Amino acid sequence: MRETALLAILGLMNIIPAIDLLDGSCVRLKKGNYNESTLYSRDPVKTAEEICNSGCSRLHIVDLDAARGTGKTNRNTIHRIREAVPGVIMETGGGIRTERDVEELLEIGMDRLILGTVFARNPLFGLEWTNKYGKVFIAGIDALNGEVKISGWEQGSSITATELAVEAADNGIISIIYTNIDRDGMLSGPDIENTLLLAEVSDLPVILSGGISSTEDFRQVAEAGRDKIVGVITGKALYEEKFDLKSIVSKYNSDVTGELW
Repeated sequence: MRETALLAILGLMNIIPAIDLLDGSCVRLKKGNYNESTLYSRDPVKTAEEICNSGCSRLHIVDLDAARGTGKTNRNTIHRIREAVPGVIMETGGGIRTERDVEELLEIGMDRLILGTVFARNPLFGLEWTNKYGKVFIAGIDALNGEVKISGWEQGSSITATELAVEAADNGIISIIYTNIDRDGMLSGPDIENTLLLAEVSDLPVILSGGISSTEDFRQVAEAGRDKIVGVITGKALYEEKFDLKSIVSKYNSDVTGELW
């Protein structure tokens, strides 16, 4: 992890704004509960453009409709966002369960694909798809009380976050996004401890998601994460203006990280 060690010395990481799509709008859920969603924008393309004007080099998009596996998706909206902000690295997750899903999203122009449910059910897909499509896959490890949740966080998986992190390292995955569901959308502070644990057991770059509430949280992650936590995803705190995105990006962001994981 030579590259991440260098970034630790520099005190840098990726600041990654999140756009969660539900029924074509930009929303945030509380602890993944679809019945507790807050609408922030009916024009996610405009939101993406405004966010990227801050200087961020990476964007995190979640298709909440697709994640539930009901057949509904927001891929047309994701395509429009991709066309509107061509200069940023774009990762997306939610409902990626077949090769057709993978090919559709790569054709749209996604740079990274986040595997959640499909990877938890069969980690070998990570290796098979990496061999076929290249090193573009991230493991989305979303856990509640240590257990990985799947299908839009509505089902259990009977696998722990640490177990799945080890599988990620063994099956072609280039990085991990770890979300403590209990903190997601709650502005209760990031779960640095368990994020570092997944980095330790997997020896993969890990991106922290969930709980960011203030400028101080970014400082704590930067100091504690060192060469283990390479990025921070932020959603609700961004939309509720708990910090100044341009300032945070200017202080912590590194373009280097975008090409590595």
